[in-house]
Amino acid sequence: MDQFLFFLVAFLAVASAVYFVFARNPLYAILSLIVTMFSIAGMYILLNAQFLAIIQIIVYAGAIMVLFLYILMMLNLNKQDESKKNNTLKFVGVFTAGLLLIGVLGVFRGVQQNQIAVENVDGSIGLTKNLGRLLFNEYVLPFELASILILAGIVGAVLIGKKDL
Repeated sequence: MDQFLFFLVAFLAVASAVYFVFARNPLYAILSLIVTMFSIAGMYILLNAQFLAIIQIIVYAGAIMVLFLYILMMLNLNKQDESKKNNTLKFVGVFTAGLLLIGVLGVFRGVQQNQIAVENVDGSIGLTKNLGRLLFNEYVLPFELASILILAGIVGAVLIGKKDL
């Protein structure tokens, strides 16, 4: 059942990514990219990495995609702008995709089947509980220093943004 779900989510991710590349309307392209991000989060859940799945949804599918939609609405792209693109960029894109395909085929050629021992996999890897325990015990000082750095950045942004302070 897990393998079927993984292949279903993987097919959805690849199909929406391909639609993102070939979509004519930029709005539909961004919406398909959101579906791709949610599909990748689904893969993380199937791999027992719930924290990465939540971060994927919050950061990528939430914040960055909203930013992309905002920029798209601000740009006000028209159909007339699409015809101004030259064929050189399309050729470069096809050439780069061909190089990527050659690289992926080279990787698959070198991979041997059943290389990972399944019996050595721990079921608690990737759980948020273990990540929190490690973060607040062993790495508490770097975590707190990063939070102070982020707080200083926020205060600096507020001070720069407010002119009458």
